[in-house]
Amino acid sequence: MLGVCIVACKKEQVPTSVKQVDEEPVAVEKKMKTQSVTSAYYIKAGETHNFVYGSLLTSYNSYRVNTTTQTTTAYEWYNISQIYADAAMVKLGATAYAPYMNNTFTWMNNMWDGGNPAGGYYASANVNGTGASGDKYTDDNALSGVTYLDAYDVTTGTTQTNYLNAAKACANWLMNSGQWDNTYGGGFWWNTIKESKPTQTNGLALQLFLRLYQITGQTYYRDWAISVKNWLVGNMLDPVTGLYIWKIDGAGSGTKHTEKFTYDNAIMVEAFLLYGQIMADNTYVTKAQNLGISMNTTLWNSTYHVYIFNTTDGRINPAWCVWGSQAMIKLYQRDGNTAWLDYAQQNIDYMNAKLRNTTNNGYYHFCNFDGSGVETRMEGVDQAWMQRTQAMLSDYR
Repeated sequence: MLGVCIVACKKEQVPTSVKQVDEEPVAVEKKMKTQSVTSAYYIKAGETHNFVYGSLLTSYNSYRVNTTTQTTTAYEWYNISQIYADAAMVKLGATAYAPYMNNTFTWMNNMWDGGNPAGGYYASANVNGTGASGDKYTDDNALSGVTYLDAYDVTTGTTQTNYLNAAKACANWLMNSGQWDNTYGGGFWWNTIKESKPTQTNGLALQLFLRLYQITGQTYYRDWAISVKNWLVGNMLDPVTGLYIWKIDGAGSGTKHTEKFTYDNAIMVEAFLLYGQIMADNTYVTKAQNLGISMNTTLWNSTYHVYIFNTTDGRINPAWCVWGSQAMIKLYQRDGNTAWLDYAQQNIDYMNAKLRNTTNNGYYHFCNFDGSGVETRMEGVDQAWMQRTQAMLSDYR
């Protein structure tokens, strides 16, 4: 359901050229944990989690959609995003976040379709775990799998095995649910209604298949990854901007929506970095770097130093826009170019300046570029992504 929606910064540096990387990445991914815990971004990540704990976490270990209008409903991708955020904290050594991560993972069984041989997560349920039904979303299920592999990376023993098996189950649903077909030459449908084939849905599936291939060595994951990657490059890349478009409509129309979204392209940056690493093909690292440059040419607002929601919507949202920061951090982890970190930091700084409630440390849902027109709803997914990206940045800034 991801597609539904419908401080002081360093001087901006645009990496107009990037070097061809060697076989081994620059060793920047791991820093001393003391840097993380003293970082202002780590502190803000913890404050965000405290807001989530006090305002959104339920006694069932699920998370309500928001603090006002949907307090008895849980969305799959909101819950998954909070697991993703807590996994980022555990990776930094903050083991106190592991129970939150693991307890919500257990709760997620309520959303799984146990009556279907292929399984799959429903998009929503009541916070007590009842009432899961209706449509299933390919992007939600793919993000769930990716998140579980992040949790796999920071756990051990039976818990680790359970996360891996859950990620495999998500991939199994993708492969066996009929969500991929030959319409438009392939590609995953966004949901079981089959209303469109978007970039982000396929980019997240690509990430999941690549990471499962890396862990398991099963060649069918590799083959799926290659098919998804080929479809994306062949159908969704706009050669003029160097960015990936939004979606292709279903219902036989085949209309291409050429709007460019920050989070679509951030997902593709991450996917290409994984492809380059796991498939030992550094041309895809270069593609990721060039895509990052294209993001910073078209999707970056140089007046306010923030990633735009998309090329036709003049608003800022903490989750969709801050996804760009995650992509920039991952580019820095690969090539050591600090200009990527500058973009990531300035983008996060904007959210803290314009969308953060300084009383309760929660984040509002939308605002205009200049900070006006604040939509004061506090959505769980926005909190999760601000917690996650600030935790990631705290390793370096």
